[in-house]
Amino acid sequence: MNQSFSLCKLEIFIPETHLPALQEALRRVDAGHIGRYDCCLSVSRVTSYWRPLAGTSPFLGREGEISCEPELKVETVCRTDRLRETLDAIRAVHPYEEPVINALPLLATGLKETEEAE
Repeated sequence: MNQSFSLCKLEIFIPETHLPALQEALRRVDAGHIGRYDCCLSVSRVTSYWRPLAGTSPFLGREGEISCEPELKVETVCRTDRLRETLDAIRAVHPYEEPVINALPLLATGLKETEEAE
């Protein structure tokens, strides 16, 4: 089956301090638009681990040391045809050198078929 995906789910890991800027960036590119609602997203508190390697300039943590910090995992949807623009908007407000942004194609959503095609 050759399936094209019109929507994807975004998972964005970000410090809590940067959530308002992220929400505004997502609103500007119309991410989180579901039917007759916009600005839709979910936020979960998570604990993340990473180790900055040589030559990095981490927002949090120290080069060569494993860091453990609270973060937010923000989940929303975006149209696949606007993915590049959405990723650029997220990176513009994200404080990390290497932000974790996962874009997962959605085979189906709770949207009515006509809304998914819009």
